[in-house]
Amino acid sequence: MTRSLEEEIKIKAAQVRGTAKYMASMEDLVEEKIRKAMEAGAFDNLEGKGKPLNLQENPFEPPDMRMANKILKDAGFSPYWMELGKDVDAAIEKFWKEVDKFIALQRIKGDSDRKNPHQAQKKLEQFLKESEERLREINRMIDNFNCHCPMWWMGRGRLNINQELAKTRERISQAMTDQ
Repeated sequence: MTRSLEEEIKIKAAQVRGTAKYMASMEDLVEEKIRKAMEAGAFDNLEGKGKPLNLQENPFEPPDMRMANKILKDAGFSPYWMELGKDVDAAIEKFWKEVDKFIALQRIKGDSDRKNPHQAQKKLEQFLKESEERLREINRMIDNFNCHCPMWWMGRGRLNINQELAKTRERISQAMTDQ
C-alpha cells in the first residue's frame, strides 16, 4: 500500500509532535529563567557590560588554527578559501570585461563586419566558444572554493553555462543594435 506525500507528512508530523512540544517548553523554560535572573540583577556586574562585543574571533574556526590564522591576519593574509573566493570574483569580473572588450572591438570594426556578415558571425561564434571554456574554468574554481570553504552554507552555486552564454549573446546583440 503506497501513501501519498501528504499522508507521509502527516505521519511524520505526528511522530515528532512530542519532541517539538518538549523543545518549545524547554525554550520557554530557559527564557523564563533568563528573565528572572535579569530581574534579580544576576547580569548587572558582568565583565565588559556596556562595551561592544569583540567579534574579531571566528567562533567557527577550529581552536588549533586560531593562532596560525591570527598571525596570518595580522600580516595581511586571509584564509586560503577566502583567497579562492576572491579569485572567483575576479574571474567573473574579468569574464564580463572580456565581453565588453569584444563588444568594443566589434564596434570599431563595424563597417568591415557589415560588408562581411559571415565573418562577423564566425568571430561571434568563436568568442562564444571561448567564453564557454572560460565559464567552465570559473565553475572549476567555484568547485575548488566549495571544497575548501569551512561552512557548506557559505559555498557558491555553480554558474549555469547556458544561461551565462545566453546573457553574453544578448549583451553583445543589444550593444550591436544600439550602434
